[in-house]
Amino acid sequence: MGKIQGEGDDEAARRFREAEEKFVRTGPVEDKGHEAREALDGPEGPELEKARHDTAKGAPD
Repeated sequence: MGKIQGEGDDEAARRFREAEEKFVRTGPVEDKGHEAREALDGPEGPELEKARHDTAKGAPD
């Protein structure tokens, strides 16, 4: 079993950043952008927009 890593773990943060950078360099970023636009324009749009708004203002759990 691996080491338990919590919030603020430097190793986990480094791996996350590396994965994000790799996705931006080699991943289907433009395709994902189109998928996001379609989702926002679709039936789930209002729920997604509410989630974005709540997250931006720091809504409680």
